[in-house]
Amino acid sequence: MKVIGVGFGRTGTMSLKQALADLGAGPCFHMIDLIMGERKVRDLPYWVRIADGEPVDWNEVFDGWNATVDWPAASKWRELVAAFPDAPVLLNVREFDGWYASCANTIRAVKLAAQAGELEPDANREEPAPELWGVIERLIWEGDFQGRFEDRAWMRTMYDERIEEIRATVPAERLTVWSIGDGWQPLADMLGVAAPPTPFPRLHDTNDFRVEFGLPALA
Repeated sequence: MKVIGVGFGRTGTMSLKQALADLGAGPCFHMIDLIMGERKVRDLPYWVRIADGEPVDWNEVFDGWNATVDWPAASKWRELVAAFPDAPVLLNVREFDGWYASCANTIRAVKLAAQAGELEPDANREEPAPELWGVIERLIWEGDFQGRFEDRAWMRTMYDERIEEIRATVPAERLTVWSIGDGWQPLADMLGVAAPPTPFPRLHDTNDFRVEFGLPALA
């Protein structure tokens, strides 16, 4: 593994996925790969086992991948940091209010619409496998968020404490902290390569996410 991304989703992870590939650290695993990726049939059963608390061989789980960002892997950051001790660790962060609003308008909105049967089928859009909904529920909603997403004050504390816990756990020389707007340079420095002259990728904003899952864009 060339990079272990340990920050939550909705912090620019789709842009990071593309950027890491552009810097030579791909292919990079991301939640989207369990929805519509070419390897989803191979990869999803591992994450079902992980969400069920079963032991796995992390080298086997990530066979064929060189990096990871986003959930579900970020929920198992401690295990991954330990399993790949030579890999640099990327802590992708965002200010809390923007992050919380993005989660509410994307992953939370999709979850509620799916539960209410309001996601209209679309032949041009791949639907998440039923097993993936369970993985997301166990690792994110009941795992990281402990069933308390609507408690904004608790979520703020949890979010800040997760970041501080990672900072306290991962040696500084191994850790790169990156936020939206930092662009190429911290990632290039982490990997020991030159930063490209091209604009940094800007992918999968809130409305892109909503439309992709069959929800209306926000005004």
